[in-house]
Amino acid sequence: MAESMKGLHRTHRCTEVSSDCIGQTVTVMGWVQKRRNLGSLIFVDLRDRSGILQIVFDENDAGHENFEKAELLRNEFVIAVTGEVTRREGAINEQLSTGELEIRARELRILSEAETPPFPIERNLQTKDELRLKYRYLDLRRPDLQHNLMLRSKVATAVRTFLTDEGFLEIETPMLMKSTPEGARDYLVPSRVHPGSFYALPQSPQIFKQLLMCSGYDRYFQIVRCFRDEDLRADRQPEFTQIDMELSFVDVEDVIDVNERLLAKIFGEVGVHVPLPIPRMTYQEAMDRYGSDKPDTRFGMELTDVTEIARNCEFGVFRSAVENGGTVRGINVKGQGAMPRKKIDALVEKAKEFGAKGLAYLSIQEDQSVKSSFAKFLSQDEIQSLVSTMGGAPGDLLLFAADQSQIVCEVLGHLRLHLADALDLVNKEDYHFLWITEFPLLEWSEEQNRFVAKHHPFTMPMDEDLDKLESDPGAVRAKAYDIVLNGTEIGGGSVRIYQNEIQEKMFEVLGFTKEQAYERFGFLLNAFKYGVPPHAGLAYGFDRLIMLMTGEDSIRDVIAFPKVKDASDLMSEAPGTVDQKQLEELGIQIIRQEDNEDV
Repeated sequence: MAESMKGLHRTHRCTEVSSDCIGQTVTVMGWVQKRRNLGSLIFVDLRDRSGILQIVFDENDAGHENFEKAELLRNEFVIAVTGEVTRREGAINEQLSTGELEIRARELRILSEAETPPFPIERNLQTKDELRLKYRYLDLRRPDLQHNLMLRSKVATAVRTFLTDEGFLEIETPMLMKSTPEGARDYLVPSRVHPGSFYALPQSPQIFKQLLMCSGYDRYFQIVRCFRDEDLRADRQPEFTQIDMELSFVDVEDVIDVNERLLAKIFGEVGVHVPLPIPRMTYQEAMDRYGSDKPDTRFGMELTDVTEIARNCEFGVFRSAVENGGTVRGINVKGQGAMPRKKIDALVEKAKEFGAKGLAYLSIQEDQSVKSSFAKFLSQDEIQSLVSTMGGAPGDLLLFAADQSQIVCEVLGHLRLHLADALDLVNKEDYHFLWITEFPLLEWSEEQNRFVAKHHPFTMPMDEDLDKLESDPGAVRAKAYDIVLNGTEIGGGSVRIYQNEIQEKMFEVLGFTKEQAYERFGFLLNAFKYGVPPHAGLAYGFDRLIMLMTGEDSIRDVIAFPKVKDASDLMSEAPGTVDQKQLEELGIQIIRQEDNEDV
């Protein structure tokens, strides 16, 4: 019994109806959120993307035919209502912005009927994700998801406005490009016109934005889709969105300046003040203090190096770690000195999950005595030195790890985050921004038995480290920077190499011959032969940014149509099989993995 809209025009969204409209006749349209039939009166909560508005059907006002239609209404019916705006005669709903108003219906049209949905369309739904994602088009009707996507749109507009005002040009780059496998796994697209050849979907517009700098466009940006075929987690999807930018004739300070002002602008959209300048910390300091290159600074529990105290002690675990070139570090868990042994044992097991061989502990009692897993191997002076260096006080729990420095830092870094969550140490309404600078240029890959780029092969070494590029590559720092928010990396970038001799040295260190470098990146290297400006850039993970702004735990709640952990779409059932004819056109044959038989 769906009816036509002919002759109707929506005059207001639901929450656009205000006290200024009282006495006016308006037409609103949307979905039935709830219907209450009191016999002589029928109340309907009408919902659209703006919110909810109460409609009242009184047979004396609406007429018999409209009242009968109102009796047929069910949740999620799509309706159009024309009526007079009045003040509510009943109780005011202070939870709604329209809670003082209602529409006395004069005309009702049922534009579309609806089956009973598989879950209620409401805020803070507890339904399983699998069901929500299968019926994503219904899930997207929920007010909290609509809020997230509307905020996403608002922030995207603010980004475009700010960067345009700063002289940036929005320029699109290709979705089909050449595969350059130096990083995550590419998504490949077969070419019908060039049998046996493949495009790759871009993991980022990196090479193209550098080419735009070579072409003289000076300041580029793009809100762009990117693709990586990698294992998924809460803040990762196979297709994601970046705010991507590149600037010419700049160095680190210029990039940081414009981005600090951009962050202040877009977080102002959600009422968050970003004090400028944003604090900075070098990569090494972050690892030493927090055991992470994206530290959460909303709470303390910093790592403390006690290697020198442990160097000559009789505790074999500590001493052997130091003798083998390792380190001993600890964290002070304030106020947890009375933690039961069972919980401490659970922390030991958690540390092992993070890569530790074990975890030593020392509990400081209120009478200043200690309970410890290793105190019998230490002198009283050594115990007091440990307590003093760790800033220990009665009631504190000191936890120690001993191994190679990188392992110790990573273990304690993960452990402090685990404890902060378990002990509820974080105020989730705090926003702590932090720049991490001076990353290592390279890292050693045991799998490939060579150095690989920490960022990418076009990252500029710090000027004072250039002479180490050949003699001590692992010690070279990069002109690279990440912006971190509450322990999550939301963006990162670097100054790019623009001098040919430095780029050639970089490729040599990475183990590329000149021929291999040109095979992978030839069109960029050729462009550099014709005059290239100094340039630098940065890209934000837009989905992560919105996730943090909205307080969600997963980027799936800020993306309209996300994938699940195995990169499939439960709603559209992608990926799926294709016709044999399509495969033949592409020259592709499918091989069964398990028995290697053709299918």
